[in-house]
Amino acid sequence: MTENRLSDPQQGQVKTGPSMATRVVVLFLAAILVSGFCALGYWQVERRAWKLDLIERIDARVHGDAVSAPARDDWANVSRARDEYRKVTVTGTFRNDLESHVYTATDYGAGYWVMTPLVRIDGSIVMINRGFVPTDRRAPDTRRDGMINGDVTVTGLLRIDEPVGTFIRDNVPSDDRWYSRDVRAMAIKRGLDANDVAPYFIDGDGANNPAKLPVGGLTKIKFPNNHVTYALTWFGLAGLSIVAAWIVLRLRRRKHDDDDRDLD
Repeated sequence: MTENRLSDPQQGQVKTGPSMATRVVVLFLAAILVSGFCALGYWQVERRAWKLDLIERIDARVHGDAVSAPARDDWANVSRARDEYRKVTVTGTFRNDLESHVYTATDYGAGYWVMTPLVRIDGSIVMINRGFVPTDRRAPDTRRDGMINGDVTVTGLLRIDEPVGTFIRDNVPSDDRWYSRDVRAMAIKRGLDANDVAPYFIDGDGANNPAKLPVGGLTKIKFPNNHVTYALTWFGLAGLSIVAAWIVLRLRRRKHDDDDRDLD
């Protein structure tokens, strides 16, 4: 690294430091890093405010009074912001012969969500997540007591369709392998008209299932809120960038004798 030298005869010392070109480069890089880290820190502060508002809204929906699930003429207006995690009720008849199974892992271990079409009186269909079954109870004939026939009213939390699959694995409809609750793809696989299927499903609370299998009411409504930690990390990196730039740019004092020896 090229150095600048400033003599101080009274002290018998020489001050050395980076060249002007090096200083410009270091200051430029430091400005970029500090600006970037501060922007990321501020973004995390905003994300924290958004997350707290989301938690508050969802808590109010989950513990509020149940309302009727959106009907066919309101499907186009269904959205995460307006509807997800609302407590809703819907009445219809289960098509137990058309249930689908979505692989999952819960506190009960590995197993499947049981997704069953429920046909409303107007012919529209809402997919109901009836709950969890362990792997050895996946087959319907191992839990016949849980098959509900006739009209039934389901209460639960509205969830938005989960198309394609998860971050790790894609759904494989041709093999009837599901890793996310892609309700319309499941309906098509079972020979139903996708236009008759609501763009949401309902996580049933299991209250209307005397057999207690599938196990309902397992919706996770806790959301991680680590944004303060993330924000402090980014702001800390901004501070470290400033310190690093200062270490590189600061002038260092050397005695004349040491300096002359270095030149020999």
